[in-house]
Amino acid sequence: MKKVGEPAPKTRLLRAAAALLAESNGEPVSTRQVTEAARVSAPTLYHHFGDKEGLFDAVVAEGFSEYLGAERSLPTSGQPIEDLRMHWDNHVQFGLDHPHLYLVMFGNIRPERRPSMVASAEAFLEEVLARAAEASRLVVTPHEAARSMLAANIGVTLMLIAEPAAKRNLELSAMTREAVISAVATTSESDPVTETEGTPSVVVAAIALNAALQSSHPDQLSSSELKLFLEWLQRISSRSGS
Repeated sequence: MKKVGEPAPKTRLLRAAAALLAESNGEPVSTRQVTEAARVSAPTLYHHFGDKEGLFDAVVAEGFSEYLGAERSLPTSGQPIEDLRMHWDNHVQFGLDHPHLYLVMFGNIRPERRPSMVASAEAFLEEVLARAAEASRLVVTPHEAARSMLAANIGVTLMLIAEPAAKRNLELSAMTREAVISAVATTSESDPVTETEGTPSVVVAAIALNAALQSSHPDQLSSSELKLFLEWLQRISSRSGS
């Protein structure tokens, strides 16, 4: 019988599964473990999720839905680099607030298998970075920047989760964040194209124009002309590391 104030059986199953998966160290989690932890019967699990794997898929899907919802709800500041800092910090805080869920979402990675939902998180970050590119603030393409930033963001968050709460040093996150931002973007606001150290101004300009065209799809160019133009811009912008 459900106690007063107790979550519904479906919610208890999701929470129990997330905690068991995070603590399993890669070992199989049984249906019995989940139902006992959630204090429900096996038929209740089957009713809501079909089977155990359906429950585990729902755990990950709900986690990413909550994470991306929080990311998308963050207001834009009008300052692209400050927005990057805000999204980085929100990612870390989400992991610290939901450590078991975060470990299931980002910690259970299999060799040569890239979860589609991680790709969705990266795609969202690429959208944020595209705004920075349009403002001539990136020295690499939004795609390259997104992969670098998300990888570092996940690594720092997993490290902080592994540390005792009383000993966590959040300065590690801030230091890593600034190091990654300095590697993919320029923090100069006065003249971002000409003041980008080590990157030709034409490359930064090409990245900016490429991002703007990708988002606006101007009617002045035919589809074939636009495709060719974007291809040339992509070639120019990809020379940033040479």
